[in-house]
Order: sequence, then C-alpha cells, then structure tokens
Amino acid sequence: MKTKALPLLALLLASTASASAEPSRQRIATENAPAAIGPYSQAIKLGDTLYVSGQIPIDPKSGQLVAEDVRSQTEQVLQNIDAILSAAGYSPRHVVQVQVYLTDMNDFAAMNGVYARYFKILPARTTVAVTALPKSAKVEIAVTAIK
Repeated sequence: MKTKALPLLALLLASTASASAEPSRQRIATENAPAAIGPYSQAIKLGDTLYVSGQIPIDPKSGQLVAEDVRSQTEQVLQNIDAILSAAGYSPRHVVQVQVYLTDMNDFAAMNGVYARYFKILPARTTVAVTALPKSAKVEIAVTAIK
C-alpha cells in the first residue's frame, strides 16, 4: 500500500508547488507612447494579464499635451493605450476592465463618443470625476487586458 501512496503524494506535492509558483512579471515600455512621468511603468505583464498604467493625452513625439477639448484628448489617450497594448502583443479586444478619470463630468458624453468607437467588445468600466490630473489633462484612462 505504501508504494502506491508515494507516487500519488509526489504528484500532489508537485501540483501544489507549481500552483504556488509566481507567474513571470515583465515591464512593458514603448517609444510609441509617452514615457512615464513618474516612478512607474507604462505597463506590467503578469502571466497572461497586462496592467496598463493610466495614460493622459500626451503626444509621444512632442511630449506635449494635445488640444484642450476632451474628444481630442480621449483620442490621444486611446492611441497611447493602443501602442502599449501592441508593444505587449495585445489589442483592444483583450481589454476586460477600464478606469476612466475625468476632471469634469460634463465631458462624459464627449469622452464616451470617442471611447465607444475604440472598443468593439465593450469591457467593464468605471468612470469617476477627479479634482485634477497630471499636466492639467481632462481625461486619464487605465486598462487591464487578459489573453
């Protein structure tokens, strides 16, 4: 009996060890999106999940905030997110969760109009109003994507 139990115990221990192994963690960075303006990464890939840091409407070529209107700003933010997703081998169809930060909820409809064109499969989303955003941006968006 003991000889049959040992292989089963070894299999159980091996599956427990592999289940507790930490998934690989990879920093994602691309020149096609603005460099981080603080001590953080553009994105982190952990296993099959990609966590994209909040993006504001900075043109990656000029390093400057784009136009004042929230439509143009949202478009730039989504282009920045797309560049980061691409650099990691993901696309908007992999996005499952979105966090939108607006400095004025009166901009909600305008932001939503641009946002709706970007996602073919609508992810879960939270939209909140905040007092201010870096560089006086009107919108910031962060996403989580899974393959």
